[in-house]
Amino acid sequence: MQRRTLIQSMMSTPLLGAAAASAARDSGPLASAGYSSSDSSQKSMGLLRPKRLEAGMTVGLVTPASNAWEDEDIRFAGDVVRSLGFEVKEGKHLYRRTQYLAGPDAARAEDFNQMFADSHVDAVFCLRGGYGTPRILPMIDYGLIRNNPKVLLGYSDITALLNAIYHRSGVMTFHGPIAAQNFTDYTLAEYQKVLVHGERPVPLGAPPPFDTAPGRVEKRNRITRFAGGRARGRLIGGNLSLMTSLVGTPFEPDYRGKILFLEDVSEAPYRVDRMLTQLWLAGKLQQVAGIVFGKFTDAEASGNTFSMEHVLRERTADLGIPVVRGLMIGHVEDQTTVPVGAMAELDGDAGTLVLRESVVS
Repeated sequence: MQRRTLIQSMMSTPLLGAAAASAARDSGPLASAGYSSSDSSQKSMGLLRPKRLEAGMTVGLVTPASNAWEDEDIRFAGDVVRSLGFEVKEGKHLYRRTQYLAGPDAARAEDFNQMFADSHVDAVFCLRGGYGTPRILPMIDYGLIRNNPKVLLGYSDITALLNAIYHRSGVMTFHGPIAAQNFTDYTLAEYQKVLVHGERPVPLGAPPPFDTAPGRVEKRNRITRFAGGRARGRLIGGNLSLMTSLVGTPFEPDYRGKILFLEDVSEAPYRVDRMLTQLWLAGKLQQVAGIVFGKFTDAEASGNTFSMEHVLRERTADLGIPVVRGLMIGHVEDQTTVPVGAMAELDGDAGTLVLRESVVS
């Protein structure tokens, strides 16, 4: 099931406003999770980098959102992680399913927190996305993660966790492949240069010239330069739908001076227009130093509609910042790994995004 179908079936409650979010912090699940409005910000805490990945480490496998349809798919994900040179520790609730969720919220949050509490677990990989991570954000122990920084890897619905943890814990997280997918040569190389070798400076997401995945029509991967210039800033972002869902909550990252990267899947141009408009109306797009659009795959468009290119260009035209489209970020087989929280440089004229610092210790 596509992530949008899951969201449509689930999301019936509007986002909390600022007053409701404040009240939730003072009494309710946020307060019980240890969150309070007096918590220090990520900036004042200082940024933490997790350990680089090495063969023989133990990776915790969790399902914070939806689960795979069949148990064999979960076992496949474990084999993928082992093929990368790691031992696997499965979450206690890894095989649970509650309709479109991978078990109850409390069970998914328990597995996630436990992986960071376990001194024998060196990194945490997400089995898949789907829908569900926003529901467990108040249950995450951000102080525990701060005291036990580890590589957290995933994308799509995992976007909510990646940005919330960076914002609340001050720990870099990683928007990249999920465990339940094949690592193409490109995906493996991008993952290794960031998380294994810790290279810097290093370009992120530069597209290969062709899409040669079996069964697909070969097409040229292209960089589109919407606006030139250069910008430096720390990276935030991921799935556009999830970034929009965080607006007005205590878990949205600070957009000021950041380089924002965005992608999505199965979203028609008008829906992408609506979400970008919301970020613009909330003043978020006006705060960033630059924008990188990855892939907007399987975009449903029929009838009298703007193209995706038109929407992305028009919604960012008046910002006066570099904007680029086409890096290998998103629901694609050839996929880069983007460190949330890392310092990067966007060159709108060259169409490049360069990581300026090592993101693992």
